[in-house]
Amino acid sequence: MKTLLIICLSSLAITFASLGQNPPPAATGAPQQAVTPAQPAMPGQPGMPAQPAAPGMSPGTAPGMSPGTAPGISPGAPGTSPLGAMPSPGMSVPVTLSPSPAATAAESATPSGHLYETKVTGNYVIDKFNQGGPIMWPILIVSIVALTVVIERIFWWMGRWFRRDPKRIEKVFTAVENNDIAEASRLSRGSRDPVLRMLWNGLNHQHASLQGALQVSAGIEIKRAGRFLVVMDTLVTLAPLLGLLGTVTGLIKAFGALGNEEIAVVAVTGGIAEALIATACGLGIAIFALIPFNFFTSRVSNLEFELQTAATNLEVMLGSHSAAREMEITSGAPPAGKGSSI
Repeated sequence: MKTLLIICLSSLAITFASLGQNPPPAATGAPQQAVTPAQPAMPGQPGMPAQPAAPGMSPGTAPGMSPGTAPGISPGAPGTSPLGAMPSPGMSVPVTLSPSPAATAAESATPSGHLYETKVTGNYVIDKFNQGGPIMWPILIVSIVALTVVIERIFWWMGRWFRRDPKRIEKVFTAVENNDIAEASRLSRGSRDPVLRMLWNGLNHQHASLQGALQVSAGIEIKRAGRFLVVMDTLVTLAPLLGLLGTVTGLIKAFGALGNEEIAVVAVTGGIAEALIATACGLGIAIFALIPFNFFTSRVSNLEFELQTAATNLEVMLGSHSAAREMEITSGAPPAGKGSSI
């Protein structure tokens, strides 16, 4: 039992670590290159083509302006460059990048420090577990216990199937039918088949109480076969109730935050998500444990029927031999009341 529990815990850890991991996002295209803002081109600057001058004007002078004055710029005070506001060649221009609308919406969706703010780890299983609320911890314990019990019962019934020996049982009944009790006891000794163990116990206690010995041995075998069925029955009932409890607590948190207009939407959606996740997990565990529980219960019923059938056959065979022996003894005795008279 302890070994199976360790195996189940290791399996769940591996599942959380690997199977629930979301795949990394695929590359959508070539890497983007940095965009350098274009510098304003002014006529007459080095490295820039000169614009043709209008007729009657000197080069570098706009129409209606005095020479040396850029278009749209009024001459400043003496000693001041008319292009003081324009960047010089080779001068870097600071660029301010505004955040994207998606990032702004993601930041404003959940208020900082709110009850429903959960840390996103990138693991689907762990993220859903965190969104399910505190009731997910009892549900996790129930799931581990249910998985452990199911695995243990599967291994036990597989061993029971391999331990079956119907041919040996037929040989034992043949020996009993031939009134060879010693041979029947020898054939049933040391077997791991529950039916043969019960027959051996009855054959070795037939002189004291055959029926009592068979009943005690059959009860021990049935108890072994039905081990942990009560635990599975409890888990099948408990898991949906825990899911329902998570539903109630999630809705209480959701509707309790409706008075605050700033976080009302986030609170309602978070509470409903917690309620649905807890309910789904509880129902999933109950469904997972219900099918093996019914299967194992039917197997216990079949084993009980086999034990009762074998015990009845042994009682009938031994009873017929006892009746035949009594008839032989009665027929071989001298008649009572008849003797020689002198």
